[in-house]
Amino acid sequence: MRVPVRDMAGNTVGEIELNDAVFGIEPNAAVMHQALLRQMANARLGTHDTKTRSEVAGGGRKPWAQKGTGRARQGSTRAAHWRHGGIVFGPTPRSYEQKMNRKMRRLALRSALSVKTSDQQLVVVDELAMDGVKTREMVSLLDRLGVDSSVLMLLPERNEMVELSARNLPYVKVQRATNLSVRDLLGYDYVMVTRGAVEQIEGILG
Repeated sequence: MRVPVRDMAGNTVGEIELNDAVFGIEPNAAVMHQALLRQMANARLGTHDTKTRSEVAGGGRKPWAQKGTGRARQGSTRAAHWRHGGIVFGPTPRSYEQKMNRKMRRLALRSALSVKTSDQQLVVVDELAMDGVKTREMVSLLDRLGVDSSVLMLLPERNEMVELSARNLPYVKVQRATNLSVRDLLGYDYVMVTRGAVEQIEGILG
């Protein structure tokens, strides 16, 4: 599969041949779904907590005698049906971590990349470089490349000028190609990659 390569002015300066084993497979929707759920679950902290009747303050003694008062028997004022009582079956700290083997994780990434490629939402640029931190220039760059929606920019290495120029744009995310994730691929409409980033992705997933 060959796709055009464009420069920062928006002109086509050549073509690049993409590895069909990475960018041209039949997408596996089930694996992509599982990988997305796994990533979202692993991002949860699981620090929610409620106190049971053994953890709330008070309720140390029996409030009244078992018999003879005419009232219902009670053993503690911190039972669940009392005010300030404990919570029954409430959430407690736990881990939401899900496991997924490497083969399936890479299949999910290849599937997501193939979806973007087939939908013509993969934009390959020769390079991304900026002289300074210029958000306005970043907006102009996206306009010249025909990117009219949210975009994920993948770079082969950290580029502080590009990252800072896109930081104030809520619909743009810049990250290294080695940190690619299914959640990012599916969460943005366009994927913009440089030649170097394509080589890195194919080296990892090819």
